[in-house]
Amino acid sequence: MTQRIFMTLSFILLISLLLSAQKVMPEAIKLENKDNTTELVLFSGNYFSWTTFSTDKNEFIATKGGQWSRNGRNLMLKYEFHTQDPTQVNKTVTYKGKSIRKQLFSQSKKAKITVENKLPSSALANPYLISGRKQNEEIQRIDTTRPRKTMKLLTGRYFQWIAFNTETGEFFGTGGGTYTAEDGKYTEHILFFSRDNSRVGATLSFDFELKGEDWHHSGLSSKGDPIYEIWTVRK
Repeated sequence: MTQRIFMTLSFILLISLLLSAQKVMPEAIKLENKDNTTELVLFSGNYFSWTTFSTDKNEFIATKGGQWSRNGRNLMLKYEFHTQDPTQVNKTVTYKGKSIRKQLFSQSKKAKITVENKLPSSALANPYLISGRKQNEEIQRIDTTRPRKTMKLLTGRYFQWIAFNTETGEFFGTGGGTYTAEDGKYTEHILFFSRDNSRVGATLSFDFELKGEDWHHSGLSSKGDPIYEIWTVRK
């Protein structure tokens, strides 16, 4: 029940902030709740993610996201993944700003809100789909149009990857946190990890190179295995 209350509260705050006088969509909204949970909402290109995790127990709680669009003061969200309610996958929900904004100030004292409109500049800030892996020194391409997808969202500061199936509504895993990308080195600091919370707090470094709309990413995975991945900008 507590989780549902906070998710509902956060959505009210989120929509109210987005439908305010701001002309530019924020890149990230962070809500720090009284029960030591954090909700992180990321916007990258036409895609978004909204994840809840605990900061005292390092536990992943929930995530949902997909495509977003805006029509005046209304926000349309089409879910591609939703751990709390997979039946929402492929459904579009419209949130109207006029009625929701009235609830903002009566609820806002329950959470610390950080809205980040201008994050540090990064050449990697984009939504991506995994499109290839190197195996036995050969690049094996992955069909990005199939229902089974691994998406990675990068803003100027935050990242999140999510594995899901838009046809079945299945969710396979996610992880995210903050990152830096300088001089060909990409470094992640993990804030949440659905498959193994013991990895929260870890820092992972990789080599990267941009080739057109492809991001080549190589190094060691969180398990210590060598990886070479190709991520393509998602339109």
